[in-house]
Amino acid sequence: MKNRTQSLSPSQQEELLQTLASRFEKFPTRHQGIHWEAVEQRLRGDLDKLAILYEMESTGGEPDLIGYDSEEDLYLFCDCSAESPAGRRSLCYDRAAWEARKNNKPKNTAQDLAAAIGIQIMDETQYQMLQRLGDFDTKTSSWLQTPEELRKRGGAIFGDRRFGRVFIYHNGADSYYAGRGFRGTLKL
Repeated sequence: MKNRTQSLSPSQQEELLQTLASRFEKFPTRHQGIHWEAVEQRLRGDLDKLAILYEMESTGGEPDLIGYDSEEDLYLFCDCSAESPAGRRSLCYDRAAWEARKNNKPKNTAQDLAAAIGIQIMDETQYQMLQRLGDFDTKTSSWLQTPEELRKRGGAIFGDRRFGRVFIYHNGADSYYAGRGFRGTLKL
């Protein structure tokens, strides 16, 4: 991972910490039993991860804490915007799919942009967990980490919520739509 700390000024750090603290307080059901002070201390001790959260925020992700793994002592942040992050839409799934397109290639791929930001694309289990915390992607959809056996056959999976229910679908990995982006996760 590249060093991102130098690109985030102290005022940007403080502004982001205030945004994250406010969101943490606004949505307590996303992280029951976790205290903000411990999270903030961890964030202040890892400015590279704080800079990644800044990039998640700046692309419309509205990152929030959704879990804690006590065995690994890691917090899990993910994009909690109501719809797939606006700054990460109209992307095919990965570089191989992008290169396979003959015409009308999108500007980027979900996998490449996730790597550039420093996050992982949310997997199906994480997506289902997120959807238990609220109604997400009711008008958009989000690419999900795709199992290799499906990807080898040219497909990729994505999820959304329609008709009060969460759906996981498949599509050609080279497809892209204005309403499809991706949600990322970050362990801290």
